[in-house]
Amino acid sequence: MKIFEYEAIVIGTGAAGYNAACRLKQFGKNVAIVTEAKGCGTSRNTGSDKQTYYKLGLGGDSPDSVYKMAENLFAGGSVDGDNALCEAALSVRSFMNLCELGVQFPVNRFGEYVGYKTDHDPYARATSAGPLTSKFMTEALQKNAENLGIEVYSGYLAIEILKYNDVVCGILCIEKASGELIAFKCADIVMCTGGPAGIYADSVYPECHTGTTSLALLAGAKAQNLTEWQYGLASVNPRWNVSGTYMQVLPRFVSVDEKGNEYEFLADYFEDKYEALSMVFLKGYQWPFDSKKVLSGSSVIDLLVYRECVLKNRRVYLDFTKNPFGMDLIEYNKLSDEAFEYLSKAEATFGTPIERLSKMNTPAIELYKGKGLDITKEYLEIALCAQHNNGGIAVDMWWQTSVKGLFCAGECAGTHGITRPGGSALNAGQVGSLRAAQYISQNGNKLIEDGVFEKILSDTENKYDYNNKSFRDISDNIETYIKGAQRRMSDNAAAIRNAEGLKCALDSANAEIAALSKCFVKDKAKIYLYYKLKDILYTQSAVVTAMIDYSKTVGDTRGSSLYFDENGKLRDGLEEIFRFTEEKGNTRSKIQETILTENGFVSSWRDVRPIPQNDDFFENIWRQYRENGNIY
Repeated sequence: MKIFEYEAIVIGTGAAGYNAACRLKQFGKNVAIVTEAKGCGTSRNTGSDKQTYYKLGLGGDSPDSVYKMAENLFAGGSVDGDNALCEAALSVRSFMNLCELGVQFPVNRFGEYVGYKTDHDPYARATSAGPLTSKFMTEALQKNAENLGIEVYSGYLAIEILKYNDVVCGILCIEKASGELIAFKCADIVMCTGGPAGIYADSVYPECHTGTTSLALLAGAKAQNLTEWQYGLASVNPRWNVSGTYMQVLPRFVSVDEKGNEYEFLADYFEDKYEALSMVFLKGYQWPFDSKKVLSGSSVIDLLVYRECVLKNRRVYLDFTKNPFGMDLIEYNKLSDEAFEYLSKAEATFGTPIERLSKMNTPAIELYKGKGLDITKEYLEIALCAQHNNGGIAVDMWWQTSVKGLFCAGECAGTHGITRPGGSALNAGQVGSLRAAQYISQNGNKLIEDGVFEKILSDTENKYDYNNKSFRDISDNIETYIKGAQRRMSDNAAAIRNAEGLKCALDSANAEIAALSKCFVKDKAKIYLYYKLKDILYTQSAVVTAMIDYSKTVGDTRGSSLYFDENGKLRDGLEEIFRFTEEKGNTRSKIQETILTENGFVSSWRDVRPIPQNDDFFENIWRQYRENGNIY
């Protein structure tokens, strides 16, 4: 087995991963990056109409402060105050680092970074470099890593975190192309592997990104807030959010059954066609599914799409070529005031959806053309898809997990809580990776002795002996297991949740974990798929365990999921499965933690860590900083 040795290893080549490696290198650490592929990951391969970076206000005359921003992050519920304070305090340093590396965030002629308001944001702190902001960030940080001479091991899937006396001492990887084992000896690991994208079938995560959350879970790390996700309408091939102008141009919603029959299903629900169109328009603003917008808001559109896809087993499409409901002309003044005013100002009160989209946002059409789909002629298939996990692995104020020497940054760290200002994820990834690098540079672990590490490898290697099984006359079945597990999760444990479906999902995941030895591949170059399946099943087990525990201990609906309650409220015209009890808010000061035990995953609850109250007299801080040489 090949063995490489570094002081620290970063897993992942997204924006958080590259930043972690660059910071560690700048702080004097011998660091390398391990990744499945340089071109993979969500931050490199996703975007939106105006992808947002959320930071402290840096323009205009609006009063702002670090503490105010921390309070806004904390107000999302189930958020630890120290993480919120760090994300606020280091947002400017992290943002300016990106600017200096060449990311083109816009400024006015005086140099102010003028902002705009995003969701859950009272101070217009948001900014954007365009629909591919995270891609630009990743490319700039990659270039910096290359300039710093950081080694990147591409094509390696991390499959086990190695520990000695409960402290990180290395990682075991599989080379995807050959199926061979590779070991990295290191003292600290920063996981920047993104969210658990592979657990859902209906997903807007890029297909090349599946995540490796179970890597930390199986090492003994606690997770938190695994029930808290963001779901929204998205195209399924190619995967892309259909937010913003894709909705505001009022496309036609069509479902198709197995016989090819088409149904313009919004007309079956809305008696008033202009109410339907106004709700579609609002989806552009209110893109994520939000349980607070079900009874009287636009999230009913998400439920109608879910009903067609899951309950009726139909495929759902957006048609931009014709106006909805057979309308030759839309009487725009019959829309809601907000929709009419917006479309009037955009000079888009004419024609068909595609003509309105061409007027308002031509790049939105070109984006799909670049991905091989011409929406000027073709239907666009959509579903209610998983987009972001607000929970993840639990971390402290230095983004260290409950396993000493293991850090998580980016989406795999569960710092967001229930709701969050739009764009705060990009900032959290930069801040978290900086915090981890700061701590490692001052308080990092020491490498264990060579003989000890080799002994650990020898004991571990026996678990990965593939040559003691005969693969003759065995057909590949592992991809079938993967697709089945993903479909089961989307149908039972996504935006719509009920006790029966959750139990089915958990029992099936645990049964397939027990039967992993029955999964086969003929080619050693496909062995990595076994570890993909293993990751999916263990992560599903943890996530659904958390959902079941939440349903039993809390029961009411919050955030971007709906928990069935037979005694709850139901919007007129919807099926009983969509009946729910609105959030009472009594768990927003609590965080749900989930950990693997001998008896499987279990969940428990703790109080949030409050925002630290500091009386930082400058002279005292300056003296402490000089005397200690660091702040750790």
